[in-house]
Amino acid sequence: MIQLVDLTKRFGTVTAVDRINLKVAEGELLILLGGSGSGKTTTMRMVNRLIEPSEGRVEIDGVDNRTLAAPELRRRVGYAFQKIGLFPHMTVSENIAVTPSLLGWSKSKVADRVDELLELVELAPDEYRSRWPRELSGGQQQRVGVARALAAKPRVMLLDEPFGALDPLTRDRLQDAFTRIRRQLQLTAIFVTHDMTEALLLGDRIAVMNEGRLVQVGTPRQLLTEPADDYIRELMATPRRQTAAVEALVAQA
Repeated sequence: MIQLVDLTKRFGTVTAVDRINLKVAEGELLILLGGSGSGKTTTMRMVNRLIEPSEGRVEIDGVDNRTLAAPELRRRVGYAFQKIGLFPHMTVSENIAVTPSLLGWSKSKVADRVDELLELVELAPDEYRSRWPRELSGGQQQRVGVARALAAKPRVMLLDEPFGALDPLTRDRLQDAFTRIRRQLQLTAIFVTHDMTEALLLGDRIAVMNEGRLVQVGTPRQLLTEPADDYIRELMATPRRQTAAVEALVAQA
């Protein structure tokens, strides 16, 4: 569904992404994992051309993304990110309706889609459709952000650390909700995170980046048991240490 071919991005003399080759199968959730400055967000933003590559190309369902006008491409690819970006002067319903309205959907079709998506993200339409973003909790705002990204029925979704700013309980609930929604809708998704535990629990496969390069791609189990180098070995050691520390505390109780 998504293919990156020799994808490269330079900012002046700095190579932020260095000849990435990667395929994402239809219905797969691929995690882009790495520390700050690893190039993971830059890579993802080249998929919907929020950033234009210096070299290489991105294909979505066999079509070079450069053949589509950037606004049209972004309407076809759902995009959710950490800061949510809900329009404060619009209600929940109006926020979700932005892209379908731009695509010329009828008012009744838009209204039906808004209610359908609110149900999907477990926000009762009668209670939430007329609320303002300021009246929502952080977790509720993030649910609306996901609903808005799904509004035009995209087959591909990009998520840039969407749950990173949330408290642990809310984050856990939204991770579960997103997993359910993705499988229900058979979405193909790229999910950017620097959280190793989140990557291991959510991803079908994980692509680890370091200093702009793709270091290893594999299932969570493969990365845990067959790390390609010391960098990945250290990344995978973090959740192991955390688990061991929790188990030690339980044993003391």
